Amino acid sequence: MVAVTAWNPAALVSFAALEPAIALGPLDGRYRAAAAPLVDHLSEPALNRARLHVEVEWFIHLCERAAVPGARALTEDETALLRAIPAEFGAEGIREHAEIEKVTVHDVKAIEYYIKRRIEGTSLSPLAELVHFACTSEDINNLSYALMVKGAVEQVWLPAADALAGQIAELAHATAGVAMLSRTHGQTATPTTLGKELAVLAHRLRRQLRRVESQEYLGKINGATGTFGAHTAAVPDTDWVAVSQSFVEGLGLTWNPLTTQIESHDWQAELYADVARFGRILHNLATDVWTYISLGYFAQAAVAGAIGSSAMPHKINPIRFENAEANLEISAALFDTLGSTLVTSRLQRDLTDSTSQRNIGVAFGHSLLAIDNVRRGLGALSVNEAALAADLDASWEVLAEPIQSAMRAAAVAGVPGMENPYERLKDLTRGQTIDAGAIQEFVGGLELPEDVKSRLSALTPGTYVGLAEALVDRYLA
Repeated sequence: MVAVTAWNPAALVSFAALEPAIALGPLDGRYRAAAAPLVDHLSEPALNRARLHVEVEWFIHLCERAAVPGARALTEDETALLRAIPAEFGAEGIREHAEIEKVTVHDVKAIEYYIKRRIEGTSLSPLAELVHFACTSEDINNLSYALMVKGAVEQVWLPAADALAGQIAELAHATAGVAMLSRTHGQTATPTTLGKELAVLAHRLRRQLRRVESQEYLGKINGATGTFGAHTAAVPDTDWVAVSQSFVEGLGLTWNPLTTQIESHDWQAELYADVARFGRILHNLATDVWTYISLGYFAQAAVAGAIGSSAMPHKINPIRFENAEANLEISAALFDTLGSTLVTSRLQRDLTDSTSQRNIGVAFGHSLLAIDNVRRGLGALSVNEAALAADLDASWEVLAEPIQSAMRAAAVAGVPGMENPYERLKDLTRGQTIDAGAIQEFVGGLELPEDVKSRLSALTPGTYVGLAEALVDRYLA
């Protein structure tokens, strides 16, 4: 008898040594395609490219403002040379920066040296010390992160999230008139329409998107402790506050005039709370749609060759919505951590934000992956109106509410025989199996005005949806 071999990772091929490098995390591995658009904005090379941009633009700005004696107006060729540095930063530049950083053991100082290498021997050489002039690393970093996050949100995340909200809204409009049994507390309740319930979620998501769209992205460039100390010591006659403000605003950011060494990151906490809240609402949609699928209200398209279960051939699992749930939970946890961590820095500076901010892309990546999953999941659904109708037809007890409400209104109007309407309908329906005949018999025995009796007699669970369809058309643009 051959014994089962114990698992011994040390005896196996080492994946860590393989080339190309194998990703440790799923966003750079299994789910790379969905998260890839964020790499241009929130990866480590993207951070260094943004730093190059900020350093180069600061150099140009100092020259344009003649902020430092000896600084002069740059020629078009000189400006183009400088701006080509971040524009051309690619694989070779990434490797070169990494080699410089091995020596400096400081990523921002390596950026300074990288730029100086490129202007060495040119007409800009005499101005080389304007690179990183009067700056602390956080002057460059805070502006870089603001530009990176702004770009990621506006160019990647918002378009994807907005497209998802639009997809949900389209489905809501298409099913605005499809009656559906509600389930408050999981129990049969006043009918609604499928479209109206989807419209609620689309409306909630779009409200969060409006908050994200109006987000401010703050930045500062004011020195090692926010006092312009080095600036005024070196060049006391320059209006450094004005130079700082015009530079930050010129980058397309909101200027923060009062900081310690770091920009306070409050705007990041505000943004991440809104994005996380969007994700939590989307999580609500994913769990609701999952439930509607389990009830048979939605059918899922079978994909040729796809397998739902390795054991049960019949299954089509709602995997897109389940994956979305998990990724939204991971994303929200990261955004919550970032929001709570980044707003605190010991005294004038600590480096907890340095590591924290390197996970911004991971948080957005899981959010973007979830959005992609929900969009793909929704695209594979079709409405099973027969299942919706069958549930409604089996739930005539839900008409207890409109009948007792009509009796209340009649009692107020002075109609006799309308005493204790709630209690009478409760005795008729609670815990009972009620059909159309029982409802018709009860209504027929009431001394209601004929128009009211006629209206209630014509009512069915499938037509008792109030203004649901109109609400979708009116309020979900």
